[in-house]
Amino acid sequence: MSLEELWQLFPIFLVEHKPEWKDWYESEKANLKKILGANVIKRIEHIGSTAIPNIWAKNIVDILLEVGRIEDLARVRDLLVKNGWLVMSESPNRISLNKGYTEQGFAEKVFHLHLRMTGDHDEIYFRDYLCQHPDIAQAYQELKLSLWKKFEHNRDGYTDAKTDFINHYVSEAKSSNFQESEKCHQKTLDRRKN
Repeated sequence: MSLEELWQLFPIFLVEHKPEWKDWYESEKANLKKILGANVIKRIEHIGSTAIPNIWAKNIVDILLEVGRIEDLARVRDLLVKNGWLVMSESPNRISLNKGYTEQGFAEKVFHLHLRMTGDHDEIYFRDYLCQHPDIAQAYQELKLSLWKKFEHNRDGYTDAKTDFINHYVSEAKSSNFQESEKCHQKTLDRRKN
């Protein structure tokens, strides 16, 4: 299947924020811990737009999983592949996997797993910065909505068009001594209780 055919089958589509994304993450986190064991996982976090309250996102939950040793990357990859994950891309220090892509299109629940070495987690800075700055989160949502139809069948173009915005606020978070928050998931939980 060509890249263009894949993009037709798996288009960019955005939906309003869904509180159940947090539950999807928690359930998959438990599955990952069961598959991998607690010793190999140094950090596991819900990242991406589904982790940021009140903004539109692709209906795909992104998970960051950090390991402590380079040899753990291949071992974790192999265990995940045996348990239904597909390798999307791989470099010496990073592996991206997905789950929920079928021959008919997206499954009901779709996940992207970003397998990294400890400390490679700019996505956490971005997530937490947007959680602490709702105005910036709304600006990010507006950017994504403006790009959606233009890049509906071009995932790389969509990602590339957001890169400058993301890099700017990751740098802002790092340079302003921004501390990783208690996690914006707590904000999501608080909103669900009210």
